[in-house]
Amino acid sequence: TKTTMGLTIRRKADDRVLKSILHRTADIPGGVGVSVENLGGEALLEGTPLGKGKDGLFVVCKTAKLVTKATDNATTYEVAKGHHFQVGDRFAADTCSGQEITAINKKDAAKDVITVAATLGKALEAGTCAFESAGEDAELKVTPVAIAGSNEDVVGDDNLFVSAWVIGVVREENAPAVDTKIKSALKGIVYV
Repeated sequence: TKTTMGLTIRRKADDRVLKSILHRTADIPGGVGVSVENLGGEALLEGTPLGKGKDGLFVVCKTAKLVTKATDNATTYEVAKGHHFQVGDRFAADTCSGQEITAINKKDAAKDVITVAATLGKALEAGTCAFESAGEDAELKVTPVAIAGSNEDVVGDDNLFVSAWVIGVVREENAPAVDTKIKSALKGIVYV
């Protein structure tokens, strides 16, 4: 910090949060409560797809972006940080039936390594969106109806309260991973 004749100049690193929602047009009035019961991540990110759960709560449509190519016989998949997968969830991709997650290694600062009980059976390119399937199939476990409107920390057993947007524009490269099934379900959300 440098002060000269009443003028103060402060220099610091820019640590603003990267935003993904460009335009917000219509939300669910009053926001929604999001269950944290099955969340494996530390934060709910803006733009996360949300679906209806039980008891009036909403749940996260879990996704992850592959950061490296995976072979057709792989049982480990390197994914970007920020996902909510847990051991026991089903890990799937658009044309690959979900397999049970047996381990998640989070020690690397840049990525997580998800291990599944059996290979997904197809080569997957870096950038592919993986998602939680309902079973040993390629169907979404949670069908999204809205996206989270802000970043929120996941704290213990405290459910989250967040604005939920049903019509808006999202910068896809800044948002949590989505695929064509998720985009189709989110009829009012435009990804650019």
